[in-house]
Amino acid sequence: MKKIISFTLLIGLLFSCATKDDVVYFNGMDSSDNSIGLDSYSPTYHIDDELIIVVNALDAEAAKPFNKSSVNISQNIIDAQGRETIQTYRVDPDGNINFPVLGMLKIAGLNRAQATIMLQDKLSDYIKNPIVDIETVNYRITVLGEVNRPGTFTATNERITLVEAISLAGDLTIYGERENVLVIQDYDGKKTYTRVNLKSDELFNSPVYYLSQNDVVYVEPNKTRAKNSSIGAQTGVILTSMSLLISMTALVVTILNNN
Repeated sequence: MKKIISFTLLIGLLFSCATKDDVVYFNGMDSSDNSIGLDSYSPTYHIDDELIIVVNALDAEAAKPFNKSSVNISQNIIDAQGRETIQTYRVDPDGNINFPVLGMLKIAGLNRAQATIMLQDKLSDYIKNPIVDIETVNYRITVLGEVNRPGTFTATNERITLVEAISLAGDLTIYGERENVLVIQDYDGKKTYTRVNLKSDELFNSPVYYLSQNDVVYVEPNKTRAKNSSIGAQTGVILTSMSLLISMTALVVTILNNN
């Protein structure tokens, strides 16, 4: 009887065992791999990006015409009191924004530094030493699949890595497929699909290591999760049947030993 139970437990352990390499990230990376230059990455603006652009100068009155006026947003219906918020610029389907006084400006394809220089150059015809500050307010990343907290996350800056996005989602579950993470990107209406191996140091050279606004990261289930899903609702029935079989076997062995 003890042999039967031990054999059953051994089978269960064999099916549940996983090696360390199955779940460890960045395999094969040693301490000498420290020369990867990624600091130069700077995201560019795309269609539907929503921007706050503020123009300042020593002469505040001179800068006023180049700033969108603030609006009051009602906090509740009862008191109709509101909070002030700065209006934003949305990049249109042609990649332009409609800027006060200056008119339509092509901004898609530029990064923050390039857009800032362009605006300062154009504004210098009207005001002395203009200062331009640009912020993206709808920089969001969506992480789905086998992660602990799937959802859409707003980036605190305009440069977020795939690793940081996964961290925001609470990391992969034990059932997440680490060798085949899918990143879906939309560049002005054209979708691209890139597969990434989180267990390889090649991740840091991937074109999607730095994510763009509205990217979607999907972590598919690994083989263990797929097998468990295929069993589905029958799992409880199977375990109950096995338990009943073991109990009946134990009863038969006891009867035989008594005889």
